Amino acid sequence: MPNQATARALESEIVIRLARFFPGATPVRIPIKLSRTEGNTNGNGNGDPTAHANKKAFFQDTIIEFGTSREVLFVLDRPLEFGDRVLLESNDGSLHAEASVVAVQYHPERTVVAVRFLKHVPNWIVKS
Repeated sequence: MPNQATARALESEIVIRLARFFPGATPVRIPIKLSRTEGNTNGNGNGDPTAHANKKAFFQDTIIEFGTSREVLFVLDRPLEFGDRVLLESNDGSLHAEASVVAVQYHPERTVVAVRFLKHVPNWIVKS
């Protein structure tokens, strides 16, 4: 367990570094399932709703370390890139939202990511 505690402390430190760029970011520690979403079109570009389907591919379980009303920050052991779209789902079902990657910091074996919700998510984070 000491190795797990050390790894957890290092992860917290690297997320804190990115959180400094998000004023009002609050520590939250919410377990989530993260899926990568991809929009597919048939290439006709006519805006036909049947031409677009969202596919969801499981990515990994993680923990939202910090959040604002519009963004969340977490650590992954897989890379994501700026502009990637993801689906965030809390284990209790209280959060189900699509988001886009707005910041990435790469570290050895870890990627710290900030994503911004694509639509307003009411009351997902409550400050006292």
